[in-house]
Amino acid sequence: MTDITKDAIAPPRSFLSQDAIQLFYRLLAALLICAVLAVLSDSFLSLGNILNVLRQASLTFFIASGLTLVVLTAGLDLSVGANVALSACIAGTVIHKTGSPALGILTGLACGGIVGLLNGIMVTALRIPSFIATYGMLWVLNGLTYWYMAGETLHGFPAGFRQIGSGYLFGLPIPVYLLLVFLGIGTFFAQRTIWGQEIYAIGANPVAARLSGIPVARRLLLVYAVSGTMAGLASIIFLSRLNSAEADIGESLTLPAIAAVLIGGTSLFGGVGTVFGTFIGALILTLVLNGMNLLSVSANWQPLVTGVIVILAVWLDMKTRRRAQ
Repeated sequence: MTDITKDAIAPPRSFLSQDAIQLFYRLLAALLICAVLAVLSDSFLSLGNILNVLRQASLTFFIASGLTLVVLTAGLDLSVGANVALSACIAGTVIHKTGSPALGILTGLACGGIVGLLNGIMVTALRIPSFIATYGMLWVLNGLTYWYMAGETLHGFPAGFRQIGSGYLFGLPIPVYLLLVFLGIGTFFAQRTIWGQEIYAIGANPVAARLSGIPVARRLLLVYAVSGTMAGLASIIFLSRLNSAEADIGESLTLPAIAAVLIGGTSLFGGVGTVFGTFIGALILTLVLNGMNLLSVSANWQPLVTGVIVILAVWLDMKTRRRAQ
């Protein structure tokens, strides 16, 4: 029993080992992209554009950070974008009807967490593969959101609430501060807590994790609930940033979140990756999208470029794993 336990829990990836090397390469890639864009576009290094990149990267990160924990368990959550849309619309309605931003924020977080918990129940209790369960949930949430909104758009929220997504503090956008807070919390949770180590163990070897006494089902429920709650948090940021909510607000959010996770080095096969890597992945993806906008690349080509980047990230992950084996 002792040996199995060690095999199951041993690997939390050290920040000073292979993960650190991978993160170093990704940071170099981000710097290289910055250098290229600085040469190609005069406005790339402007303060306004840099702050815009940080704000956009933070929005992607909020969704992708929770998704990272799911992918670490070798799972996937395809419903995060639809979760953001439903949570934003419900939170916006609560704010409109009660005039209380605090109640709206709590409602958005709760809605996101409940959706994540339902995903976890489908994966653990019903034993539905996460890809299928969350893909079905995506359609359920889309249907609910379009039915709930009935073609209407919510807009005009209190000025104090709009500061969350649009305000500045000491020259930096407020979402960047929130990013730093949740980056610290996520990194500490994944790297320094027993629960975080157990999540790595489940992704690396679920059978050994179960035999070693790790409550796999409960940990998976936790992971999916956290992913949903982070989607709920993202919905609040988007609601505040856009000052409006409509049913299609989340349609373009899922692919960039998955891309950020994979570009950041988290393996689709589980057990490998870091929340900090996801932040770097979100930054790289945002830089690429920002560069295409500055260089006037057609919007029709941008999803294609994102898709190619995701394919390359998965291919490199598979190649690295085969070489390690």
